[in-house]
Amino acid sequence: MNPLGIRDIIGPIMIGPSSSHTAGACRIALMTRNLLSAPPAEVEFVLYGSFSHTYRGHGTDRALVAGILGLLPDDLRLRTSFDLARERGVTIVVTPDTVSEAPHPNTVDIRVTDSEGARTEVRGISIGGGAAQITRIDGIDVAVTGEFNNMIVYQNDAPGVLAHIAGCLGNRSINIGTVTMHRTEKGGDAFTVLEIDDEVDSATIDCILAFDAVKSVRFIPAACASKAADAVAPTLYPVDAQARFKELDFSSAAELLAYCEHHRKSISEAFSDREEALMDARPADGRATSQYLSHALEAMRESARKPLSQPGKSMGGLIGGEAARVCALGERGIARGTFSKLTAYALAVLETNASMGRIVAAPTAGSSGVIPAVLLSLQETHGFDDEQVKKALMNAGAIGYLIARNATVAGAEGGCQAEIGSAAGMAASAAVELMGGTPRMCLDAASTALSNTLGLVCDPIAGLVEAPCQMRNASAAAGALIAAQCALAGIQHIVPFDETVDAMYRVGRALPMELRETALGGMAACPSCTKFSSIG
Repeated sequence: MNPLGIRDIIGPIMIGPSSSHTAGACRIALMTRNLLSAPPAEVEFVLYGSFSHTYRGHGTDRALVAGILGLLPDDLRLRTSFDLARERGVTIVVTPDTVSEAPHPNTVDIRVTDSEGARTEVRGISIGGGAAQITRIDGIDVAVTGEFNNMIVYQNDAPGVLAHIAGCLGNRSINIGTVTMHRTEKGGDAFTVLEIDDEVDSATIDCILAFDAVKSVRFIPAACASKAADAVAPTLYPVDAQARFKELDFSSAAELLAYCEHHRKSISEAFSDREEALMDARPADGRATSQYLSHALEAMRESARKPLSQPGKSMGGLIGGEAARVCALGERGIARGTFSKLTAYALAVLETNASMGRIVAAPTAGSSGVIPAVLLSLQETHGFDDEQVKKALMNAGAIGYLIARNATVAGAEGGCQAEIGSAAGMAASAAVELMGGTPRMCLDAASTALSNTLGLVCDPIAGLVEAPCQMRNASAAAGALIAAQCALAGIQHIVPFDETVDAMYRVGRALPMELRETALGGMAACPSCTKFSSIG
């Protein structure tokens, strides 16, 4: 698996309502679009597993259509992508397959006929947090993530092809990161997949196509690629950068804590060191980390505040206006000060998400209200500036990274505990650092918050990321502050963070399929909720 960075955990910045079912689906289709040599004319999406059960409520179908039209996951036009497809004359068919088994719960087959009559078939999976992978192209197994610039060469399995490709790239000073080849059989069809540092122009592609055995060449730009003026050039030579990153690629909380204590650094500072090394080591232009966090914080702030003054109904109509009502209650309610703001903000972000507004998946769209609620409410009641809050976001990213690396943040794999629980742990740790706590206190708070959600099932009513998701975000945010308060008081969690994460993962794997984002169990199966099933 490619190394995870801050943008993978505090992000993507996307259109709701689901990071795995909306942003991830969009990315699968966008990578497929980049494989085509001409615009799509006819497209069939065959959905499997969780995709097939909840695609309407999660906007998976709209996201897939948006991606195949070339839209990014944060493009507001995603909400009306079917209309855009009709305007462009693209025929769309969505086929849910609830019977066939797929190796991953979020799987889609995309069958495309382009405007020149060429047919392409791609299988993709959404692996959580907005990340995606292409696993099959025209019947041949591959592994393309879109995290780096990729070039895919379709060829006959013949001697000399790899040397020819390398020569064409080398003559143009294009560095190759990795190369893998996939073939049907010796001497049969094959795909060569290359991760490369730079973009490939048409002249380079023509050079590669000059070899008789090469049938086609496709270039897929990195999902995070950016030509912004604030893109940062590497500060180390590649070999030195890889060595530096290896030192900082913490595989456990124990390693992270040891680094913090040895160097007398906070968790945010340690993860910033890792992020800097990662940006040096990975071959992709990216927005400078500080600017990215500013952009994410502003998106969080907008998603938390807009529904307070402009409430609106969600896609499924199950929620809408709750945040404004809590805000209007103000100090007359039971929860006051930080907790009053926190409750309103958590509800508001989920309202934004459920109405297909722009949010920051942190670590997922379904749990996107927890971290903004905690950090924004603390900022307003304690007077922290944006730079302090950005450091707290980096701290949260470190905790989310450890969970994603060693377990999962996807509800389809680990239940709601993997989404809400992870967000609560991230927010608790961030709050502790913001309030001056030590790295050890941060990990104690994260362990407490995560363990308090252990076993929480993912049971979206009607398959929508609306209820019970909205109230769980508010509850998780409150739980995060309680965990932080206890840690700041010196109360240690009995079980170390790494063991807590492992326990969460094992519990998630033990949950039956009905309780992992399929809308077939838990609250979704209550008699009062079955009347909403038609809108999921």
